Amino acid sequence: MKIFVVGANGRVAQALIKNLVQQHHQIVAGARSPEKVTKNHNVIPVKIDLHDDIETLSKIIINVDVIYFVAGSRSKDLLQTDAFGALKVMEVARINQIPRFIMLSSAFSLEPQKWHNPAMASLLDYNIAKFFADNYLVNQTSLNYTILQATALTETTGTHKISINEEAQAKNSIQNVAETLAEIINHDQTIKQVIKMSDGNTAISEALESIK
Repeated sequence: MKIFVVGANGRVAQALIKNLVQQHHQIVAGARSPEKVTKNHNVIPVKIDLHDDIETLSKIIINVDVIYFVAGSRSKDLLQTDAFGALKVMEVARINQIPRFIMLSSAFSLEPQKWHNPAMASLLDYNIAKFFADNYLVNQTSLNYTILQATALTETTGTHKISINEEAQAKNSIQNVAETLAEIINHDQTIKQVIKMSDGNTAISEALESIK
């Protein structure tokens, strides 16, 4: 497939692109600094700025089968990037008839009643931004979405094994998150699903296959 990755220079995105290339997909890597995108003959770097209007973005994100939204401002630009930037890309997907939309999000992004946990205090503004973006994707679009809610990211080596939803724990290796994102497109039962994940004990493909 031809896949557009929004936020291609992020930590998760770089690992995601590597996984997608291994699956023999063609990647359009959208980033503010396309010159920093990992060089590969199956990866086309393009410049994208989520501050741009929908018309501009719709001329960049076009003629692809899937959009991955893995952009994140790391709390520096939450409204323009993490919230409204995501909404604009969803609208582009509608305009350009790109039905498959995969969003990387935060654990409990749609459950504000759980944000009072002191361990999540530093993520409050991020979770608010993701709350509005994720709600819009689920309730205001007809896209074939999957929202992957990752718990805290770590730089530890990926194990290729995860836990999902009720069994999800506290932490995720970036490698496991990227591999799970890449595997989602191979499992139609992930469409219209919000999936919470962490490192765990079940092979990624098997965990996704178990989703009802």
